[in-house]
Amino acid sequence: MKTVRIALVGDHDPRVTAHRAIPCALELAGLSLGVPLAWEWVGTDLLADGVAPLSAADGIWVVPNSPYRSEAGAIAAIRHARETGRPFFGTCAGFQHAVLEFARHVAGLGRAAHAELEPDADTPVIAALECGLVEQAGDVLIELDSRVGRAYGSSRVRETYHCNYGLNPRYRHLLSTGPLRVSARDPAGEVRAVELDGPAFFVATLFQPERAALAGRAHPLINAFVGAAA
Repeated sequence: MKTVRIALVGDHDPRVTAHRAIPCALELAGLSLGVPLAWEWVGTDLLADGVAPLSAADGIWVVPNSPYRSEAGAIAAIRHARETGRPFFGTCAGFQHAVLEFARHVAGLGRAAHAELEPDADTPVIAALECGLVEQAGDVLIELDSRVGRAYGSSRVRETYHCNYGLNPRYRHLLSTGPLRVSARDPAGEVRAVELDGPAFFVATLFQPERAALAGRAHPLINAFVGAAA
């Protein structure tokens, strides 16, 4: 059986909880699905001048812990996945940059910015959350008729966060007509997961499902991503 190769796009730091959890999460997904897996950390700075380091990847996961060394590299990886149909998963900062990539290259907001890097930007599509979510857990309401909903098989789940930034409510309209759509919200209606219309797996969550692996649990979204890459 072919080994499935996953590129983990981000700037690896073993002190980051999500970075410790992700290899465990992939191991559990591989065991759950009976799929041999290999993964490689790809620094964002290696992608700033081109996506050749992703050429052998069957799936691309843009991982937490921003600001990245190269925002352009993270955006390039996401655009590559979106335009080629390569299975894509983004968590936490991966969610934020997936929304940015869409805003810039699909929705026509070329100046779309992340307020963490550009606090005075005139188009802050990603902005500080009204209430920070660092080491917070909360309920997430899932759209059952979505790819995310089919993975969970449930309309309400509980997930863990480590972030202070998310979609600026001023720009919710970007997700109202597709092709990037909301697939999960919190009980207050704030966007917590998005996915791209079409046959390719393209899902991003503001929460960190990889943390389930620290309790020894395979996660349905990570299983779905690995299954798509396989």
